Amino acid sequence: MSVRIRLARGGSKKRPFHKIVVADKRAPRDGRFIEVVGFYNPLLPKDHVDALRVHEDIAKKWMAQGAELTERVQKLFALVGLCDKPAVRETPKKSAPKAKAQERLKEAAEKAEAARIAAEEAAAAAKAAEEAPAAETPAE
Repeated sequence: MSVRIRLARGGSKKRPFHKIVVADKRAPRDGRFIEVVGFYNPLLPKDHVDALRVHEDIAKKWMAQGAELTERVQKLFALVGLCDKPAVRETPKKSAPKAKAQERLKEAAEKAEAARIAAEEAAAAAKAAEEAPAAETPAE
């Protein structure tokens, strides 16, 4: 049986309150669970004492037995110091540009680089032309 530590929602409409529970992976979100590990109230400020309460010894016991943490629970446990923060990707892989789009971006970058180099060479040539002494025409 695979076990997961996750949030079970409680509270009334627009007033959420969550229990942190150990449950079978296949059980419904607010359904049957094995044990309550803690409580989380998202309406309270994060520095409030009752915003997050975790029974650390119970949580450590279940994590040692191989219980998986959901991402949200992992973030909450990181605040308490029970585990590391999960790695967060700014952009998901799914939204990354595909192969042809990456080729077009690469070509555009190469053209921009070539244009920048040409502009620098033109500026250097113009500066060199200004600094060169002008040939004096003989006065009549």
